Amino acid sequence: KLDIPDSSNDLYTIAYGIRNVTRIDDALREAHRVLKKGGRFLCLEFSKVQFEPFSSFYKLYTMNILPVMGSFIARDSDSYRYLAESIDKFDDQKTLLNRLERAGFSYCSYKNLSLGIVAIHSGFKL
Repeated sequence: KLDIPDSSNDLYTIAYGIRNVTRIDDALREAHRVLKKGGRFLCLEFSKVQFEPFSSFYKLYTMNILPVMGSFIARDSDSYRYLAESIDKFDDQKTLLNRLERAGFSYCSYKNLSLGIVAIHSGFKL
């Protein structure tokens, strides 16, 4: 639970972090709790590529090339392997949208960026 009063914030944002949350549904309900009526939730997160010819290449890149680059650049292939695996296992756009709706958000939507490599999800507390 966040140490933030109920209905006290106009905006709640999270970027590249929700896929690392252990209990995503609880976190979304908590975000809803702390927003004022009319408040907005925005989430920028890695998502699922929507252009199939590119999707196969992107998966090959993230699962194989990215960890090798991480070992050369940061001397840490494990962190980059984890990044690739967490992206691969994370919800697709519609699944995260449904989670927002179940958490109580209204007028939920998402916008794909870079063919769906990332997406911005939005919802309002009414």
